[in-house]
Amino acid sequence: MTTRRVERSEVVDYMTYTSDVRPEFRKRIVGEVKPPRRIHLGDDITFLFENHDTILYQVQEMMRVERIVRESDIQHEIDTYNELLGVPGGLGCTMLIEIDDEQERAEKLSSWLPLVGHLYIEVEGGDRVGATYDERQVGETRLSSVQYLHFELGGRAPVAIGCDFDGYPARTDLDDAQRSALSADLAEA
Repeated sequence: MTTRRVERSEVVDYMTYTSDVRPEFRKRIVGEVKPPRRIHLGDDITFLFENHDTILYQVQEMMRVERIVRESDIQHEIDTYNELLGVPGGLGCTMLIEIDDEQERAEKLSSWLPLVGHLYIEVEGGDRVGATYDERQVGETRLSSVQYLHFELGGRAPVAIGCDFDGYPARTDLDDAQRSALSADLAEA
C-alpha cells in the first residue's frame, strides 16, 4: 500500500481553482484535513504529515501564487510535492523547528546536528521506526530548520512520535484523531 500520488488529471488551472474550487477546498484542507496531521513534539518541533489531499492543495496553491500555466512547470510541481508523501506502507512529513529567538535558534540548530537521526514513530506493539531524511539538509555545522522525513512503517499503525536525542528528549502520544488520520493515510490505495 502507498499513499495515492497526485496525478496531472486532478489539477485544474489556477483561474478555475481560484474562482470555482479554492474557497471550499481550502476550508476543508485547513479546517479538517491538516489539523490531525499537525503533531507537536516538545516545545520546538512540529511535524506536518502529508497525504494526497494536502499535496493536491499545495500544488494548486503554488500554481495560483506563481500563476503557473506551462505544462512542464505544472508537472514539476506535482513531482516535487509528491516526493513529500510516504513510501509504500509509510508516512511522509515536513518537520519544522520553530524557535522564534534568532540567537537561540542558531545555537540549537548547531547543537542539534544529530537530532534527525534520533526521531522515531512508535507503532502498535511498541516497535520504534526511525526517520529517513535528506542528508543535504544536515550541514557540517548546523541543521536546517525544515526537514523532509519519511517513516517506513510497513503499514503498521503509529501510536506515538518521539526523539531520543539527549539534547531534545521528547515523546508525544497520538490522540485518537491523529491515529485515525495517519492510519487512514497508511491504508489509502
